[in-house]
Amino acid sequence: MARKDTIFEGVATALITPMTEDGVNYEQYGKLIDWQIESGIDALVIAGTTGEGSTLSDEEHKECIDFAVERANHRVPIIAGTGSNHTDYGKQLTKYASDAGVDACLIVTSYYNKATQNGLVKLFNEYASVSDVPIIAYNVPSRTGLNIEPSTYVKLAEIDKVAAIKEANSNISKIVETFALVGDKLDIYSGNDDQIVPFLSMGSKGVISVLSNVIPKETKEICTRFWDGDIQGSADLQCKYLELVNSLFCEVNPIPVKEALAMMGWCDPILRSPLYRMEEQNLARLKNAMTELGII
Repeated sequence: MARKDTIFEGVATALITPMTEDGVNYEQYGKLIDWQIESGIDALVIAGTTGEGSTLSDEEHKECIDFAVERANHRVPIIAGTGSNHTDYGKQLTKYASDAGVDACLIVTSYYNKATQNGLVKLFNEYASVSDVPIIAYNVPSRTGLNIEPSTYVKLAEIDKVAAIKEANSNISKIVETFALVGDKLDIYSGNDDQIVPFLSMGSKGVISVLSNVIPKETKEICTRFWDGDIQGSADLQCKYLELVNSLFCEVNPIPVKEALAMMGWCDPILRSPLYRMEEQNLARLKNAMTELGII
């Protein structure tokens, strides 16, 4: 089976959703979208994990998708996070996003009510049945308690609409096995900012990134240097930004990245419950990492 069309190559920012106490701050959202695109980012993920999609209301979720599609205006691909542990609702969102003009949908595996491996194949077939755009299968076992096994990706690759993987399984042996089995059939993106270069070395098309919310140009440079043949330069940047990455994940995402963008003046540090403001010692660590890099 030939590889399907590539959705993007490089860096897709898993964009935060700026909020007020009452809803989404679309003025800040628009400015963030413009800044990301002007900074050379290759795609944007809307209402995913980092965008707090699971606590957006149905109306907000759809409005964010519509807003991003209109604001981006075909400058970069828009990828909508539309997966859910409620499959019927996830399918409704996927159909909505597909009809709204997104370029792809990011579908997380089921969570809490966890599917079997065979169930995952059926699940992604269900999503594919309602989508007119490509699907990126999102594997993040640290959040879902469920891992897509490499052998299951072989079956997912047979689904016409499943075009790519966002792999946030930190088990490098499983990742290598996945590249070996389906790297010629599915595009594979790193879902972890501390593994961009290792993924690129295996043939990854890039990263779906939290880090690029804060340093979009620099995150893109990690990929650019690698593909330009400057492997050591790419690795050096991976190491240079490692403490910032670790600081952005010292509490559950997107708590730290919202604090970081607030310090940069891009948004207010408002989160949806059950997420709350950063603890003081962790905030100090984040501030220090950003100061060391000259970000603030």
